[in-house]
Amino acid sequence: MKPGIHPEYHVITVKMTDGTLYQTRTTWGKEGDTMNLEIDPTSHPAWVGGAGKMLDAGGQVARFNKRFSGFGLSKKD
Repeated sequence: MKPGIHPEYHVITVKMTDGTLYQTRTTWGKEGDTMNLEIDPTSHPAWVGGAGKMLDAGGQVARFNKRFSGFGLSKKD
């Protein structure tokens, strides 16, 4: 391996949204820093099975549905 091209790894503390702490090695921050997560596997709907919601930005979903309503695709609830 070439010297001087690899990042320096150090230990930090990661704080999950539920307050759980764990230590890991990383190149982020400095030795002893704490990374506070805003989204993690204990709170994000993708991991906990929550219902996803589609946000309609400026009526784009309505325009899409209107444009392609004649293709025989039914809207499932």
